[in-house]
Amino acid sequence: MQKRIAISIGDVNGIGPEVVIKSLLELPLEGITPVILSSKEVLDWWLSNLSESLDYHYAQSIDDVAKQQINLLETYTEETPSVNPGDFSKGSGKCAMLAVEKGISLCKSQQADALVTAPISKEAVNLAGYHIPGHTEFLAEKTNTSDYMMMLVHKGLRVGLVTGHIPVSDIAPALSTNSIKKYIRVMHNALQNDFNLSSPNIAVLGLNPHAGDGGIIGTEEIDIITPAIEDSRSKGLSVSGPHPADGFFGNRKYEQYDGIVAMYHDQGLIPFKTLSFGGGVNFTAGLPIIRTSPDHGTAFDIAGQNKATPSSFIEAFRLASELIEHRSKQMAKG
Repeated sequence: MQKRIAISIGDVNGIGPEVVIKSLLELPLEGITPVILSSKEVLDWWLSNLSESLDYHYAQSIDDVAKQQINLLETYTEETPSVNPGDFSKGSGKCAMLAVEKGISLCKSQQADALVTAPISKEAVNLAGYHIPGHTEFLAEKTNTSDYMMMLVHKGLRVGLVTGHIPVSDIAPALSTNSIKKYIRVMHNALQNDFNLSSPNIAVLGLNPHAGDGGIIGTEEIDIITPAIEDSRSKGLSVSGPHPADGFFGNRKYEQYDGIVAMYHDQGLIPFKTLSFGGGVNFTAGLPIIRTSPDHGTAFDIAGQNKATPSSFIEAFRLASELIEHRSKQMAKG
């Protein structure tokens, strides 16, 4: 099948353009039409900076995109800001978000099959007037999606988060039985529909050390998490827990499960990033469109120095391609 994958360029002053270019120079693209969402000026600046040559087709509209070639679709309607690696600005934030908005629009209209997003700077996009915690929440808003989940993927390891970018002090108050049930369901549906796992096995982590030790170190496991697990089981889902997070990862129990539901950001991401060795992918589960991204940020400290490695972006692109096929098979089943 032919696949058209849109790529938002990210913050033009971060490592996004660099990892996009390096990835496209390395990836086999048979049957795939990549569409970079950026400006010609930005892409050419970065090609010059990296002393690289990328054979791409310049498309001024989506109808002008050339099949099975690398395409650049002009997305900037305003003057492109100057590229200053390592800095963030209102202009770089605006450019990044125009590319993301275009990618969402293309996927919603089925003019693209998936969107791979390069990193944005939250500071820059907020300066540009986009007051959002990050890509995930913006994508959910623009696709009118209420039940979604940040899922980190590396081969058979898939970790989803109940709470995302919130202060640690807000984590426990943010948890509820209903919210955990919702995220278990989102994980289950994604494993079935996006990863073609007919009967996925899901582990749910506890919140407190030792999963509360029977209520001695906090009662969230008893009062909130266990009822969510039991309710999910009553609906036919294969769910276990709450598991103490340290022993779960330390004893490699994660290898027994198709998906893991973590209660908060660092509980899930620290072991995930340790195990994925720079090849992890962020997948937004629950959206009507396919969106993946590398699991790193803008890395302003090394931007423009030709030091960025594209491994995570390459894996994000590969996963997007796989998910297109998986969803297509699910749709064919009806």
